[in-house]
Amino acid sequence: MHLTLIAINLFSMLLLPPTSFILLCLLGMAFRTHWPRFGVWLSASALALLFILSTKAGALLFVAPLENQTAILDSASIKGAQAIVVLGAGQFPSAPEYGGVNSPSYVTLARLRYAAKLYRATGLPVLVSGGKPEGDVESEAAVMARSLKEDFATPVKWLEESSDNTAQNAANSEKILQRENVRRILLVTDAIHMPRAVMIFRRSGLEVVAAPTVFFSRSHYALFDFIPMGEGFRRSYYAIHEWVGIVWYRLRYGS
Repeated sequence: MHLTLIAINLFSMLLLPPTSFILLCLLGMAFRTHWPRFGVWLSASALALLFILSTKAGALLFVAPLENQTAILDSASIKGAQAIVVLGAGQFPSAPEYGGVNSPSYVTLARLRYAAKLYRATGLPVLVSGGKPEGDVESEAAVMARSLKEDFATPVKWLEESSDNTAQNAANSEKILQRENVRRILLVTDAIHMPRAVMIFRRSGLEVVAAPTVFFSRSHYALFDFIPMGEGFRRSYYAIHEWVGIVWYRLRYGS
């Protein structure tokens, strides 16, 4: 893993929950010595935010505005597309149930499933994008290509194996597709991730048609969705990470 990526990951850990909430709570406890009311308020606020964002309903505060920026792909939008580009989202190393080879994470697998559906509907060539951001022996792209072939009977034409993040996904994929005279793509990733992905892929010069999958905000909510659980916090973390990423990309690359 590159030093720059390590620094970014460390900064993200401090900025994003739960670490940021824990630090706020500890800061509040420290303030109680000289400013007891402010200290108690700060600690209580951190705990309240942690409670809210650990529920599926609370996660909607950050999830829904992201997902609502992208419409579900329709047949009219597909016209003129020249390729399907699928972004990686991690892998499970040395999966024992698959003979010790690396396996796509469940997030990646959901993207691959939708990409396979689009391939069957369009016949467009597929590019998979993902390097070794966690220092794995095998690239995400290689793992994705194997899964598409073995699990979904979907061939992969291009592998982009050098990227560590979404910006590199875009830059490296554009170079591969430029050589093939491909400009208009169907971009497959999660609905939460799609706004940031579309932004950076369009900046690379590609004509992007969003093909989102995994919509959390379209679900019907029940009583237990207002109770803190791991899944609620995972969605909140994912969405907040994307909001921070969007702000960072706009500051670094422009709107």
